[in-house]
Amino acid sequence: MNERLKGKNVIITGASSGIGERIAYLVAEQGATPILLARRYDQLASIAEAIKNRYNNDCFFYQVDVSDTKSVLAVFTEILDRFQTIDVLVNNAGFGVFENVVDANLDRMKSMFEVNVFGLIACTKMVLPRMIEQNSGHVINIASQAGKIATPKSSVYSATKHAVLGFTNSLRLELMETNIHVTAVNPGPIRTRFFDIADESGNYAKNVDKFMLDPDKVAWKIVKAMLTSKRELNLPGWMNAGSVFYTLFPRLVEKVGGKAFFKK
Repeated sequence: MNERLKGKNVIITGASSGIGERIAYLVAEQGATPILLARRYDQLASIAEAIKNRYNNDCFFYQVDVSDTKSVLAVFTEILDRFQTIDVLVNNAGFGVFENVVDANLDRMKSMFEVNVFGLIACTKMVLPRMIEQNSGHVINIASQAGKIATPKSSVYSATKHAVLGFTNSLRLELMETNIHVTAVNPGPIRTRFFDIADESGNYAKNVDKFMLDPDKVAWKIVKAMLTSKRELNLPGWMNAGSVFYTLFPRLVEKVGGKAFFKK
């Protein structure tokens, strides 16, 4: 058992499926109290009940659309009234749509920023005063390797993840004189339902299937990093090495590896 997490309160957005759901089970297994947030009430209720039955552990859940600022304010106010400490916030809620800019729908583009960026910032702002007051805590933002190296058909999604990385790095500096940790998680493609929306054709998921990350392993690495000073969690390592090389030699990477970018 991870003694760091025993008795801690862990908020997870986007907790109704994917790595958010898996993180919820894992933190409960470690003796923490999961506080689950997502739009799908029935799914949250089912997960919370399963966690209580499996681990004999408290699990709380709240229905919220993180893109709705008023809803975020109301739900987090209720959470802060209920819990004396907030130890970890995992900003996991997010979605992507893979399409060329010329074909992109403006409303859907706006929605991506509202969920992936503004929703993440709104949730963070709600817990920061409490974390600063208690001089402890951990904000974990699920970004993406797409925030480090953009590819065709992911321009808007990549832009949101670039924004998440910029926000995360700045926030870390703002909190440098405190005991609050800030971590960016940058995974490559993960085998989850994310691609049901992002890749309706199924072509991308098929093309990169052998490179897809196991969601259970990703979730476990995130949980292991909780309440540590880890700056970034980059998965897989070889993909992050590629993004570093791209930063140093962008023209060369685009010329030599161009075909690899067109998997969507």
